[in-house]
Amino acid sequence: MKLAIMQPYFFPYIGYFQLIHAVDRFIVYDNIKYTKKGWINRNRMLRDGKDVIFTLPLKAAPDSLDICERSLSADFDRNKLLNQLHGAYRRAPFFSDAFPVLEQAIRFPNDNLFSFVFNSITGICDYLDIKTEFTISSEMAIDHNLKGQAKVLALCEKASADVYVNAIGGIELYPRDAFAARDIELKFVKSKPVEYVQFGAEFVPWLSIADVIMFNSANEIQENMLGEYELV
Repeated sequence: MKLAIMQPYFFPYIGYFQLIHAVDRFIVYDNIKYTKKGWINRNRMLRDGKDVIFTLPLKAAPDSLDICERSLSADFDRNKLLNQLHGAYRRAPFFSDAFPVLEQAIRFPNDNLFSFVFNSITGICDYLDIKTEFTISSEMAIDHNLKGQAKVLALCEKASADVYVNAIGGIELYPRDAFAARDIELKFVKSKPVEYVQFGAEFVPWLSIADVIMFNSANEIQENMLGEYELV
């Protein structure tokens, strides 16, 4: 059984969904520390030919809190974010199909950061017909005081995984022999370049999945993008 474990990200780029697609089971961390300046509550969209950051504002809280202990700000204006996306993509070829998917995620009536972002990920997976099983990390009966590689290995063993698949960025973090010692094969997803037409202008790569579904049909993404990676 192939397993991947990742933090939740808000409307992440296509590589995140390639990783989900590559495995049988995908564990999403909810009980690890929220990190500033990452992609948990922000991403990039295309506006006027340039990449622009969009963000989920958070309620002020101590830096020590886990993702599942953080909340969206009471000032978060869902309509404002939807209007930004509407303005940026209203002329995109698959706007009428894609915008309701984004709207469902953004109007999700839960202010818990983890729940909100997790719902957006599963909503995109439903739209793209990705059948991978999801598990929330805190639901796994392991020692949750473990950190880093030790926690990953514990989750792999609890899930009875024989292959652990990680994003390519982890290739310097995890030694294959540490996993092999537990009879787990370590693999990394290496995404191939994905390019598509964005209003006929110069292509801006690795934007949010929101951009991908605006310019490509669900079928095109399934057939031509989700499998565009190597396991190395």
